[in-house]
Amino acid sequence: MHYFVTGATGFIGKRLVRKLLERKGAVVHFLLRPQSEDKVAELRAFWGVGAARAIPVFGDLTAKKLGVAADEVKKLKGQVGHFFHLAAVYDLAADEESQVEVNVAGTRNTVDFARAIDAGHFHHVSSIAAAGLYEGVFREDMFEEAENVDHPYFMTKHESEKIVRQEAKLPWTVYRPAMVVGDSRTGEMDKVDGPYYFFKLIQRMRQLLPPWMPAIGLEGGRINIVPVDYVVDALDHIAHQDGIAGKAFHLVDPMGYRVGDVLDIFSRAAHAPRMNLFINAALLGFIPKSVKKGLMAVAPVRRIRAAVMNDLGLPEDILTFVNYPTRFDSREAEARLKGSGIACPNLKDYAWRLWDYWERHLDPDLHIDRTLRGTVGGKVVLVTGGSSGIGLAAAHKFAEAGATTIICGRDQDKLDEACAEAKAKGYEFVAYPADLADMADCDRFVQLLVEQHGGVDFLINNAGRSIRRAIEASYDRFHDYERTMQLNYFGCLRVTMGLLPGMVARRRGHVVNISSIGVLTNAPRFSAYVASKAALDAWTRCAASEFQDQGITFTTINMPLVRTPMIAPTKIYNNVPTLAPEEAADMIAEACIAKPVRIATRLGITGQLLHALVPRVAQVAMNTSFRMFPDSSAAKGDKGAKPQLSAEAVALQQMMRGIHF
Repeated sequence: MHYFVTGATGFIGKRLVRKLLERKGAVVHFLLRPQSEDKVAELRAFWGVGAARAIPVFGDLTAKKLGVAADEVKKLKGQVGHFFHLAAVYDLAADEESQVEVNVAGTRNTVDFARAIDAGHFHHVSSIAAAGLYEGVFREDMFEEAENVDHPYFMTKHESEKIVRQEAKLPWTVYRPAMVVGDSRTGEMDKVDGPYYFFKLIQRMRQLLPPWMPAIGLEGGRINIVPVDYVVDALDHIAHQDGIAGKAFHLVDPMGYRVGDVLDIFSRAAHAPRMNLFINAALLGFIPKSVKKGLMAVAPVRRIRAAVMNDLGLPEDILTFVNYPTRFDSREAEARLKGSGIACPNLKDYAWRLWDYWERHLDPDLHIDRTLRGTVGGKVVLVTGGSSGIGLAAAHKFAEAGATTIICGRDQDKLDEACAEAKAKGYEFVAYPADLADMADCDRFVQLLVEQHGGVDFLINNAGRSIRRAIEASYDRFHDYERTMQLNYFGCLRVTMGLLPGMVARRRGHVVNISSIGVLTNAPRFSAYVASKAALDAWTRCAASEFQDQGITFTTINMPLVRTPMIAPTKIYNNVPTLAPEEAADMIAEACIAKPVRIATRLGITGQLLHALVPRVAQVAMNTSFRMFPDSSAAKGDKGAKPQLSAEAVALQQMMRGIHF
């Protein structure tokens, strides 16, 4: 038996051809564009046959009679028993022009070609989209009853099926698969489509929330999902039966699922929070279309909607189909498959395979260079306070990754030591002495950076001063607040605002501000330090909003306690879990790679939530720790004394081991 297949390189087509070639003596001729000739060897290897059984026919779906050469038409005339037409645009996001060209004009060209070669039977693989947004149950013998086919995808699927019905002039059969997903046995899929659009949202929920936490899902209409292996097996089986001419068959899941159920099934497969509470999307139907249209005419609304949809990887039209109103009767197809062992599997049984394959092969994040070298290699990075502690550890990472790494600090000897350390490791720093608490020196330093390096691509505002002293011990030390604010806030802003014009001109740049977990927890004894960092956080939020459309991004790191020279005077920290400078540098590297708005520890976020939800309880808890852990001997001015901790304080330290703050 000789077959002809269009769309043989597609997801369904490749598998159908392989299935057809399993039949004894089967020969498949398949349409291929001339520029894709190099794919032939790979296709034959996938099908497991040689040149005699898989024969390419070069042409173009958009050309009259597929643009196949006359001598090729002559050779095929009367030889093809079954002609399968699968080539089409299966993409909601595709533009209308391309869908019309391929789905409508392409089908007409294919029908003309099938007639020209006197094919025995024309099998048209359509879609349930041919029914449009039909209200109710759409039977297999229905076609003209289709409703609401305004969307290009629905319209072109309906029109292409109409062409087959009216113009084929040879025996024809139509197959309407539901939304086709990956193989139920392997999960294999070739692109993100259908329910896969929501996988990124589910993945983010899993990253943010524990799996036992109940989540709110979106309820809607019923959507029908079928795995590709079922579609191929059903197509092959039905196509070779008698009495199918002039009929349509729905290759659908007889059950069907509501949108909310589908999201919940995939959430379970991803080990994400289950969607146990649903909001019916139909509730949005009370909003008049004129109001919705008016809102979408407002530029800010369109921008926000587009940004959200883009961030979640959802196509613009996806929400149109949340309340999908159509259910599909498939009794004819089921009758033809009876006794064959071919049946649509339950989505719950193979959803995990689809998820696993997507996360391993299709997740868009897999194709993004997540290495530090890929992010900062060849770029200019400035690390303030880079001669020691967190800054020095971060500078080593940037230089090792191939960045032009600039460090600054007040102590020339420390800068020289840092440069020597870098040179010993096989790379180098560019070091400049600068006092960022001095506004005039900030201006001089910024001017030097612009002249020598043309500005910077990444700015790490790490230089800072910390003071741990109770307010009641600071009544006569107002200068503590002034000098802390001078460096941590004003110095940071002076450098940042000096370098921003260059970033704006290049329309790229990233600023990382090292803040503190204390801003989230309102840590006692750190009022001077936390206030300066809180001011920086607030400025950063404002700046991020202003520069959002200019390619400039900002990350705030609410850094937990890090073992650096800055905390050395506070001896009680010797028994408190702290991060190593290298671990803090990893957080800075992640800030540059992923560019999140904020990086914070779970303890910090928990503290922020407590202060927001039960502020009095949070205050009592913080006050208890305030009374439990006294000022350091350095803060009291008695450098020789050892801190005396109560038994409760020692016990709390033991309980908090491994919790970094």
